[in-house]
Amino acid sequence: MSVSATTAPPSPAAPPPDAPARRRRGYLFNRLDLKYSPYLYIAPFFLIFGAFGLYPMLRTAWMSLHDWDMVGEHTFIGFDNYTALFSDEYFWNALVNTFGIFALSTIPQLLMALFLANLLNQTLLRAKTFFRMAIFVPNVVSVAAVAIVFGMLFQRDFGLFNWLLGLVGVDQIDWRAQEWSSWTAIATMVNWRWTGYNTLILLAGMQAIPKDLYEAAAIDGASPWRQFWQITLPMLKPTFIFVVILSTIGGMQLFTEPLLFANGSIIGGNQREFQTLAMYMYEKGIYNLSTAGYGAAVAWAIFMIIVFVSLINFVLVRRAAK
Repeated sequence: MSVSATTAPPSPAAPPPDAPARRRRGYLFNRLDLKYSPYLYIAPFFLIFGAFGLYPMLRTAWMSLHDWDMVGEHTFIGFDNYTALFSDEYFWNALVNTFGIFALSTIPQLLMALFLANLLNQTLLRAKTFFRMAIFVPNVVSVAAVAIVFGMLFQRDFGLFNWLLGLVGVDQIDWRAQEWSSWTAIATMVNWRWTGYNTLILLAGMQAIPKDLYEAAAIDGASPWRQFWQITLPMLKPTFIFVVILSTIGGMQLFTEPLLFANGSIIGGNQREFQTLAMYMYEKGIYNLSTAGYGAAVAWAIFMIIVFVSLINFVLVRRAAK
């Protein structure tokens, strides 16, 4: 005898009693993860910046308002340190030296970087990778080694540059004894070290320019020189301004090259011929412990100069983008 019977499907298992609570916790966790995890990822930067950037800035600002002795004594004097800067001839001398070295280094440096970047951007150039790596080598060389080598090249009695000048009948130059000569020597070091760095930044900006513009200009009969002036320079203007402001910030903080060129003398020559603002800040704030508050005021003066130039750069970039 056959019996036909239908088997009922098994009933689904009943959900655990805490399932709704689990779903709510999972939903809440996902919301918290999406909302706050990005802040956790960037938190290390802000923690490091707060500890080694923001706090020293605020501490320096507080010190600049005091007659501060690093031994531990300090008296609140308000803005007296800042008003003293206007009558401090050594501060103005350091400011002139800083801008003098900056002018002799930045202008030739950026012109050379622009020329080299345009050369490396040529399609017919062979071994591009090799030249791009080679041009960056001076930037990775130790600044101390650069200063030592160039210090030997600019020696008065046995330096290479004086020997070359002697071949054309020019008397020996004591490069450390006068402002213009010391500025030139230090600017040469800065140019040699940073030209390749700026070249690569400008090269990156050139490579971002659409190639269609050059092809259309070539079809219209524009020469490579005219393409450079009519296409490359206008399209490169924001990148070029960025390089200018980077060079300005570096120039305002110039310290190691002139210090080593002076053989470790913080005053920059016998008569302060090439003492920069950063060197003067170090002299007043660290070398002379009794004037740490005044050195902090010099540091904030440098900071305000950099901020002022940065604002100018912001305005120029906005105009260039229009």
